Amino acid sequence: MELIINQLENLGPLALASGKAAIVLILGWIVAGWVGRFVRRRVNAMPEIDQTLGNFAASVVRWVILLMVLVAIMGIFGIEATSLVAMMGAATLAIGLALQGTLSDLAAGFMLILFRPYKIGQYVDVGGTSGTVVDLNLFVTELVTPDNIQIIVPNGQAWGAIITNYSAHDNRRVDLVFGIDYGDEAEKAKDVILAVATADDRVLNDPEPWVRVTNLGDSSVDITARLWCKTDDYWELKFAMTQAVKEAFDQAGISIPYPHTVMVQS
Repeated sequence: MELIINQLENLGPLALASGKAAIVLILGWIVAGWVGRFVRRRVNAMPEIDQTLGNFAASVVRWVILLMVLVAIMGIFGIEATSLVAMMGAATLAIGLALQGTLSDLAAGFMLILFRPYKIGQYVDVGGTSGTVVDLNLFVTELVTPDNIQIIVPNGQAWGAIITNYSAHDNRRVDLVFGIDYGDEAEKAKDVILAVATADDRVLNDPEPWVRVTNLGDSSVDITARLWCKTDDYWELKFAMTQAVKEAFDQAGISIPYPHTVMVQS
């Protein structure tokens, strides 16, 4: 390090300042990343603190350190702190207009952390964009879709949009609709659906399963089943019930109607 500085001194004051600034920038960037990761690990290790807060705190610490690095670099080039404050004051309006979207995202990030409409690991819909929350930092929320596509949502848009949190509660209701032929017995079909539901351990008894005839369609009698389960079991139960009821209908002689095409030839 001393050898590098000595060589830069031979090139002149500007080269020396530039070299020092580069060294400070590199070291500051490394330190900011390391401290950010350390804060994330320490905060997330506390069971009483949500993981979302740990990631957000790490992001704040990292950006604060980088800001201090920027001030130090400007000091290397001879810009005093008082001059820096004056320059920042004069440039506040211009920066605010140029970065109003970014500042809005920053403010929205604090609001999201304060009110926490969603947390890391929850499946949400943010303004029509759905996915599992994998990160929430100062400026953006990162989602990943079930088919592993990354989606970046600016915090300003997330805070101003309608947020639907599918994982906010421990339990969810699975709604299933089964159509049977008009010639089949509705009560028998209801008993079959209820028997399949109660045989599945994932279906909760409180609230109890609800099975009713809900619609008389053009070609079928529609029976709706409303079953409560743990949120984590929602999709697997939905798929399993669909298949199990179909198989149970086949065994009970209950037919599921489907569109027919009748050809009339004159």
